[in-house]
Amino acid sequence: MGMNNTPSGERIHIGFFGRRNAGKSSLVNAVTGQDLAVVSEQKGTTTDPVYKAMELLPLGPVMIIDTPGFDDEGSLGELRVKKTKQVLNKTDVAVLVVDAAEGMCPCDEELTALFKEKKIPYIVAFNKADLLEKQAWPEGQGSLPVIGMKGQTEVQPENAAVIVVSALKKQGIYELKEMIGSLAASEENERRLVGDLVRPGDFIVLVVPIDSAAPKGRLILPQQQMIRDLLETGAVSVVVKESELAKTLTRLGQKPAMVITDSQAFEEVSQIVPSDIALTSFSILMARYKGLLTTAVQGVKAIDKLKDGDRVLIAEGCTHHRQCDDIGTVKIPRWLKKYTGKELVIETSSGTGFPEDLSPYALVIHCGGCMLNEREVRCRMQCAVDVGVPITNYGIVIAYMKGILGRSIEIFPDLHLS
Repeated sequence: MGMNNTPSGERIHIGFFGRRNAGKSSLVNAVTGQDLAVVSEQKGTTTDPVYKAMELLPLGPVMIIDTPGFDDEGSLGELRVKKTKQVLNKTDVAVLVVDAAEGMCPCDEELTALFKEKKIPYIVAFNKADLLEKQAWPEGQGSLPVIGMKGQTEVQPENAAVIVVSALKKQGIYELKEMIGSLAASEENERRLVGDLVRPGDFIVLVVPIDSAAPKGRLILPQQQMIRDLLETGAVSVVVKESELAKTLTRLGQKPAMVITDSQAFEEVSQIVPSDIALTSFSILMARYKGLLTTAVQGVKAIDKLKDGDRVLIAEGCTHHRQCDDIGTVKIPRWLKKYTGKELVIETSSGTGFPEDLSPYALVIHCGGCMLNEREVRCRMQCAVDVGVPITNYGIVIAYMKGILGRSIEIFPDLHLS
């Protein structure tokens, strides 16, 4: 990811779904104005989800996802359908593409049921309308009257917006993009990483160890995002390594409003920062930003109930080259076993490899989720909640084991460790 690119976790995810040969890929190409997806008369041309990060007016940064046909068959087809279902977990707005000449089929009905179950706002786009002999297209207008819309600006989540389009003739594409924009806008909420917790002019000290896992010359994504959010607030960011923290606090000339540290340095930093200065971590702030914080604070107490032989899943939202002292696969397992004194079975997952069935686990410990959008983090959280498995977060579990979680969540007035 370049320094000027919007991270995938911050983009609105728009998924195109439907049966084979409904024209999903053609419609994706028409909406994006690019030959993003391979188009063919042969069924099942799209064999894997295709992702494209782009700017789509009037939305701005989005992630377009073209998916395999939901009616695919055979053993490979089942795998492709499984991948399509995984895409649903990160989709903010769904577009169900239906062949207008053939109408809705059982797999379309199954998809709409999944949209409703997962509370995904969706649009039904009847494509290939150019093949309908009796279709009369109004002059200068690409679509028929829209069903389920209120003034084309407000859509009830439980109702589908419906539009008739032709990817081939590029008819109804503008109107479809406007509908996507309307639904996406209704899903957006004003979230801040830290800006709502500080005031303009506040000094905020960011403790950033030089992480061997980060590419040379770069900060990791949560650190970049935190600095940007503080700049937008008008606060003053002071970025130091943990070895320079004590000197920096002395030389500042005024007490900082907050110290935010990398969770791996929590113990050392907490001993340096006076108790009257707010202290938290990038990971804990990220948990709040992604909608995991309250559940994660409740879930962390399960550590004290772990028994010999319990399985613990440590999950990361991204994939990266493992270092010799990797936080997820080495440090947290080591600290966890030392804290509990138990012989635990530690399992790990990364990227899209998050297990569908979490019931075998006694605890799930998730990363900050900076590379995942909020919907996918919440989906993973709900998967754990649904089967009664506690789920927590890297920063929260580290702070808990170091005995400083209470202090690290004091900045959140409505959150308490009971």
